[in-house]
Amino acid sequence: MRSRATAYPLVAVLGWGVMFPILASALDRVDPLNLTTARYLLAAVVLVAILLLREGAGALRHGGRALEVVVLGVVGFAGFNLLTNLALEHAAPQQISLFVATTPVITQLVRWARDGVRPKPLLLALSLVALLGVGLVITRGSLAGLGQFGLGGLMMIGAVLGWGVYTHGASRFGEWSPLRFTTLTALAGTAAMLALSIGADAVGWQHAPAAADLVAVAPQLAYAVFVGAVIAVLAWNTGVQRLGAANAALFMNLVPVTTFAVQIARGYRPEPVELVGAAITIAALIAANLAARPRTTSLPRPTAVTDPVAVTDPVAVSAR
Repeated sequence: MRSRATAYPLVAVLGWGVMFPILASALDRVDPLNLTTARYLLAAVVLVAILLLREGAGALRHGGRALEVVVLGVVGFAGFNLLTNLALEHAAPQQISLFVATTPVITQLVRWARDGVRPKPLLLALSLVALLGVGLVITRGSLAGLGQFGLGGLMMIGAVLGWGVYTHGASRFGEWSPLRFTTLTALAGTAAMLALSIGADAVGWQHAPAAADLVAVAPQLAYAVFVGAVIAVLAWNTGVQRLGAANAALFMNLVPVTTFAVQIARGYRPEPVELVGAAITIAALIAANLAARPRTTSLPRPTAVTDPVAVTDPVAVSAR
């Protein structure tokens, strides 16, 4: 069952890894705030329709948790996506995706601060090793490249912190279906994004896109809506419920590796140090998930009535 559960966050991070280059290409025609708002307005419609068909109108109620849903929606959906799109104006997709790999560490620290659950040293160490591998992939072994992130890097720190809070929050809604949690938080985040976009257009910080602009970015928008905002987020929240926030967050290390693979497909040729970094990231991710698996307790074999003596090693059993 656990191996099947890992498919959910894997689908999510692969979808998001491909999305960074796609969104970057759309920013040439549509401002970041308007692009994010258009994306989630469409996604919210799809999610509400699916929720009504699957669970009925009653699932749209907050069940006394409206404030928590709104905060998570604003911090997770609005905060992460707006800051990410803004950051893409200041740095390349593969550079921005590097910060996403800090999500496992951030999520464990959020859980520590919120619930008092100290991260397991081994998981924390493997998360840092995976982050080191990602750093090799993106920087080609030279830390000098990190100094070029500037404002985009600061925005991504805030974005990842918001997603860490959202991921931890998702694990606290175990009695809700992932579809319900995703839809209600998406509605809250979309409302915040819409208000911000209207305000930004009104004061001249950005300009409302023309119909021709939206048509020009329709393919990018379709991917960002159906894959990035619906399928990926639903898969992510399902994975969080089944694996736990800290374990699911480990998969975020694959986002920059996926983004890097997309760039290779577009003609980029990696250096050996970058391939070594990708191997380190994948190995650390696999090791972390194996280390997080609960140990199963083996029961002694039932002894037939004809056996003269039933031999059981209580020390071995209790030690497992």
